[in-house]
Amino acid sequence: MNRWIATALRPAVVRRSTMVALVVGTALVAINQGDRLVAGQGLELMKAVLTYLVPYCVATYGAVSALLGQGGAGSSD
Repeated sequence: MNRWIATALRPAVVRRSTMVALVVGTALVAINQGDRLVAGQGLELMKAVLTYLVPYCVATYGAVSALLGQGGAGSSD
């Protein structure tokens, strides 16, 4: 588990996951809350935060799984 977390916190993984979250999260916020924004009602903050957090977690999980799976090492962590 410690190796998984250390890998998830690597600067390259954090940077890549952040970029994915920004692109995907922005698209999802526009889809899910665009009507509110157009109507001038603002964002539902908690929903917006979760909308960015989910793709960040998915991208991080994928990156860490791929990195630890290389060479068959750590796939059971």
